[in-house]
Amino acid sequence: MDCIFCKIANGEIESNIIYEDEKIIAFNDLDPKAPTHFLVIPKNHISSANEINEDNEAIIGHIFKVISKLTKEFGFDKKGFRIVNNCGEDGGQTVNHIHFHVLAGRQLQWPPG
Repeated sequence: MDCIFCKIANGEIESNIIYEDEKIIAFNDLDPKAPTHFLVIPKNHISSANEINEDNEAIIGHIFKVISKLTKEFGFDKKGFRIVNNCGEDGGQTVNHIHFHVLAGRQLQWPPG
């Protein structure tokens, strides 16, 4: 499989990792859209939110639990943050491996565009 996020998860491509456990990895976005902007991905390949099922639904809960932990550690849990998941071409998904953007550190606008 030629998936850049799988390569990051497998250590084949270097990234600025901020969190890792046996199931997921979080790393800073290469093109940040906010002062804090990192991605959280499962290590196992799931193409998009359309692929969430009974076999892999627990990993999504784990991802959100870790995001909550990281927002507290980085100190922006009280002021606020945004979690974004793009799904499919019209949704803006550019890497076909489910991932969650976490953005913080400035006033985020709505709608995002």
